[in-house]
Amino acid sequence: MPTYTVSAAMGRFTDELKHRIAGGITRAHSQATGAHGFFAQVIFYEIPTGNHFIGGNPLKAEQVFVNGQIRAGRTLEQKGRLLNSIVQVIADATELERRYIWAYISELPPSQMVEYGQVLPEPGEEENWLQTMSEADREYLLGMG
Repeated sequence: MPTYTVSAAMGRFTDELKHRIAGGITRAHSQATGAHGFFAQVIFYEIPTGNHFIGGNPLKAEQVFVNGQIRAGRTLEQKGRLLNSIVQVIADATELERRYIWAYISELPPSQMVEYGQVLPEPGEEENWLQTMSEADREYLLGMG
C-alpha cells in the first residue's frame, strides 16, 4: 500500500482540508499507477513549532512536505506524473505557491511488503492478487475505495 505522509506546521490543516488532500492524493496515485484507491493511505503529521529546521535554521515559511512510499516497478513517467499531481493537489487545497511544497517518492520491492495479511503483488498483478484472497477479505478491500 502506498503510504503518503503529509507533514506541516501544527494547526495548518483543518479536518476538511485533510479530507481534500487525502482524496486528491488517493486519486493522483490511482490515476498515475492504475491501482485501486484502497491501496493508498495518507497520514498527516503535525510538526510542533520549533521542531523543523532547514539548513540549520528554524523553518520560517509555511511549507508542506509529502513523503510517499510506493511499490517499486512504476515507470519514470508514472512517478513524474504522480509527483506533479501530488504537488498540484496540495497547492490547490492550501493555496500555497508550489515552491513551498516538497514531495518525495521512495520505492520498496513488493516482495518486502505485507498488507492485508499477504505479500503485495508486482505492479499490474493487483487483480490476480485480489483473486487469491478470501471472499470476505476481497469484499472488505473493494468496499474501501
